[in-house]
Amino acid sequence: MTNTKPHAMENQGKLGNVQPDWMRLPYAADGNRIGLFGGSFNPPHPGHLLVAETALRRLKLHQVWWLVTPGNPLKSHRDLAPLEERVAAVKDLARHPQMKVTAFEKVLGTSYTASTVQQLQVRRPHLKFVWLMGADNLSNFHHWQNWQSIIEGVPVAIVDRPKATLSSLSAQVCQRYAFAQLKEKSADQLPECKAPCWTILRGPLDETSSTLLRNRGHTPG
Repeated sequence: MTNTKPHAMENQGKLGNVQPDWMRLPYAADGNRIGLFGGSFNPPHPGHLLVAETALRRLKLHQVWWLVTPGNPLKSHRDLAPLEERVAAVKDLARHPQMKVTAFEKVLGTSYTASTVQQLQVRRPHLKFVWLMGADNLSNFHHWQNWQSIIEGVPVAIVDRPKATLSSLSAQVCQRYAFAQLKEKSADQLPECKAPCWTILRGPLDETSSTLLRNRGHTPG
């Protein structure tokens, strides 16, 4: 681990000492419960917003941080819109005062969730992080780099998505860590739990997907 002070690290990076607001980490008071919602958001859509709103409400979070990644390592970047455009589109969608948008992964120089979570925990050790993900990502979660360190390093909330309801519990990660499942009725306790601990949040569904929007010719901005 580096000995550089956290705030000094946040003010440095590939863009020099002066960075736009969306390249920095949002402010949060010590002890706050923070949902980390990562993705390429290419483009962001109402389904993403529903995931964030569900987690914010059901987990009783203080904030949801939308982590707009430079690019998903498991997806083609051929149709990937520029980072700044995707950040602007997410800001336009997620207007809730408790939702913050950042592309801090660009400063970290990584697109891997395991590294991002670890770095955020080092920089903000007094925050209570929860990783948020749609259930449609469960089928390939075990292909993510160091996926075990994610589930063992931070509580995880899996929000139901269309056509993923029945397959959620059969996913490899859910099978391997079945012992760590928190009952949905106790979901608001998740941010206080020590990892590994995860839960599934069920509720209203939105059929929108980024792939569908791209196929229709929609681009961020």
